[in-house]
Amino acid sequence: MPVAVPPALDPILPLLRCPSCGAELTTAPGALRCPNRHSFDVARHGYVSLLTGTRATSGDDGPMARARRDFLAADRYAAIRDTVADLAGSSAGAADGGRLPATVVDVGCGTGYYLAGVLDAMPGAVGLGLDTSAHALRTAAKAHERAAAATWDVFRPFPIASEQVDVLLDVFAPRNPAEFHRVLRPGGTLVVVRPFGGHLAELRRQVAGMVTVDPDKEERLHQALDPYFEEARTERVEYATPLTRQEAVDLVLMTPSARHVTEADLDDEDTLPAEVTVSVLVTAYRRRSL
Repeated sequence: MPVAVPPALDPILPLLRCPSCGAELTTAPGALRCPNRHSFDVARHGYVSLLTGTRATSGDDGPMARARRDFLAADRYAAIRDTVADLAGSSAGAADGGRLPATVVDVGCGTGYYLAGVLDAMPGAVGLGLDTSAHALRTAAKAHERAAAATWDVFRPFPIASEQVDVLLDVFAPRNPAEFHRVLRPGGTLVVVRPFGGHLAELRRQVAGMVTVDPDKEERLHQALDPYFEEARTERVEYATPLTRQEAVDLVLMTPSARHVTEADLDDEDTLPAEVTVSVLVTAYRRRSL
C-alpha cells in the first residue's frame, strides 16, 4: 500500500520542480510526479526522495544522525536556534513591509531543529528541509507540522523554482551561493551560521582527532557570498554550557570529527569536559540585485 503524502508537502509543492526535467510536481499515491512521468517516492518516514543518480556521501550516517537528534533535543544550542529565528524573522519582515515570510528552506537541515525553531517564530510560514542524509531526514520530516523534508545535495542545482523562497537557512552546512541567490525572491534573506574562535575549544583540546575551526573561514565565506549577497546583521552567540557525559559524546559524534573519532575513543572519563564554550556567528544577508 502506498505511503501517504505528508500534509506539509501540499503548500510546498508550488515551490518544487522536477529534478530531472524542471517541470512542476504534483502528488500521486506515495509519490510526487511531473507531467513527463518522472516519479519520486515518499519514504515511510515522511520525506521525499528527490536526489537521483550518484548519491552524495557526505551526509550523516545513522549513528551521526542519532547523536545529532539526541544532543539537539537537550537544547544546549537553543540560543543559536533562537538567534537564527530572530534574524530570519526580523530581516525578512523588514525586507517585505512586515509580512511574515511564506516559505523557509533549510539547506543541510539535518534533523530539522533550526527549521522548526524558525517556523515556531513565524506563524503561518511553511518550511522545507533539504539534506543528503536519509537518516537525519527521518527526524526532520517530523520536526514541525509545517515542515516538509526531501533528500538533496547542496552542490547540485536545487529542485526549486527561481525567486520563490523568502528565507534560506544554512546552519553549519555547505554553501552554494549562486543557487541561494537564484531561489531567493528579491529582498529575500539568507541566514548563515558558522563556528567562530573558541567554539568547542575544550573538546578540541581534550579529544584527539577533533576538527579545528579554520582561521581563514570568514574570509572565504565573504569572498563566496559577496557577489550575491550583502550583510544585513550579524550576531555573535557565545556562552559556556554544561554537558552530561552522554551529551559530550553525542556532540563529538554529530560533528565531522565523527569520521576521525569513534565512541570507543571516548571511553576514558578524563577525555570529555563537563563544560564547553559555544561560539558562533549568525549573519542575515540580503539578496543583491544582479
